[in-house]
Amino acid sequence: MTKRFDVVGVGNALVDVLAPSEDAFLVEQGIDKGVMQLIDTARASSLYAAMGPATEISGGSAANTVAGLAALSARTAYVGKVKDDQLGDVFAHDLRAQGATYEVPFALKSEEAETGRSLILVTPDGERSMNTYLGVSEFLGPDDVDPEMMSEATWLYLEGYRFDGPQSHAAFAKAIDACKATNGQVSITLSDPFCVERHRDAFKEMIAASVDLVFCNEHELMSLYQTDNFEAALTAISRDCALTACTRGPKGAVIVDGDKRMAVDSVGTSVVDVTGAGDLFAAGFLFGLVSERPLDIAGKMGCVAAGEVISHVGARPEKDLAALFRSAGL
Repeated sequence: MTKRFDVVGVGNALVDVLAPSEDAFLVEQGIDKGVMQLIDTARASSLYAAMGPATEISGGSAANTVAGLAALSARTAYVGKVKDDQLGDVFAHDLRAQGATYEVPFALKSEEAETGRSLILVTPDGERSMNTYLGVSEFLGPDDVDPEMMSEATWLYLEGYRFDGPQSHAAFAKAIDACKATNGQVSITLSDPFCVERHRDAFKEMIAASVDLVFCNEHELMSLYQTDNFEAALTAISRDCALTACTRGPKGAVIVDGDKRMAVDSVGTSVVDVTGAGDLFAAGFLFGLVSERPLDIAGKMGCVAAGEVISHVGARPEKDLAALFRSAGL
């Protein structure tokens, strides 16, 4: 049976606000470099006021992945919560313009929380430090999940960051049940080492019970299994999940398929902003899977897509990814 969607993503719906920064500013503001920190409304306002000139670009980790897939003409849909406000309009417009289906009703104007945004400070080395106000995105719940849409997904893609929401675990469970009921497959991204620390047991339980593919980087994977040994972490994940795609920055990626491991080289590029690197790796890899490429080719597609997005500011592709794949012989 041909399904309506190649990939349906579920996760945060945010607008990224990116600004260049020196390391001294991070220290001054008490910001941990290179990770995501959750902030409240007051902190979002004060930090925004202190930041330099910024660029606003629709974001959200899983939404970036879906946007990348849509740019490749994959059939995609997204589930994430925004408010009926200016940034909510921007988010919905940008995702639909990319070619993705987005049908989640907006939260009412009367809601106290606003559309979420991530204030991203990019240092000269290209590293990004994210300060995220989740807003209404935090309150994604089961009522926002359409079981019929989930049943029409070949792949479900779940965002680990959303584990921080009070109703998100129930939303994920509803999505997984509907997807699995029609033989769909489930993937999840671990998102961030600190996110893993907050929800380690929940991640492990879901992966063992329901997940067919884990996306992660080496730091997230080692956090999941509480080890400093990367090889031990790879062995552990191979026992819990059939397939894992683990990125390693300039070292490329490792694909773990049962007892087999495949190393994939990174793509040489000038690093401007690493925001979205993991998101676009996932987009390239999933595109490889839905277009029935071998796993090593899917891994190379992931690295090409990641290489494109780190070559400019912002977490969504600016170049034709399909053309880049063809140039790379993929």
